[in-house]
Amino acid sequence: MDNEINLIKNIIEQFLKKLTVEFDEIYIDKEDKNSVRFAIKSNDSGILIGNDGNNIKALNHMIKQIAWKNNSLGENINFFVDVNDYQYKNIKRIRDKALEMAEKAIIFKRDIELEPMSSFERMLVHSALADKPNIETESSGDGIFRKVSIKFKN
Repeated sequence: MDNEINLIKNIIEQFLKKLTVEFDEIYIDKEDKNSVRFAIKSNDSGILIGNDGNNIKALNHMIKQIAWKNNSLGENINFFVDVNDYQYKNIKRIRDKALEMAEKAIIFKRDIELEPMSSFERMLVHSALADKPNIETESSGDGIFRKVSIKFKN
């Protein structure tokens, strides 16, 4: 697995060089045994992140596609690319909000519907609340309007 991780890191480095984006370093953060974060430190973070994180989403998609086409790299590794901890902070914000809304659902004994979010963000909510007693999560809606409902269970 370490060999695959180093190959993916090399793909990211080559990609950034072709984009002529300056970066200080890319460090590897093994979130857990099945998830790896490639954290880029760069002064060009605005270019890499984009408005509302659109560029970093596209960057993640492209790197995953390149890794997958390159000898099926990344098939066995759940990874994502982060820039100046943007994704890390966003993940923490989503998990914290999910936990806060679950507490409200328990206190008020009612269901709470969150705003529409991406599949990755919905997965974060589902996983953050998976072990929470008296709480069940469910996704509903279509396309960009798909959202998570946090349901109170007696």
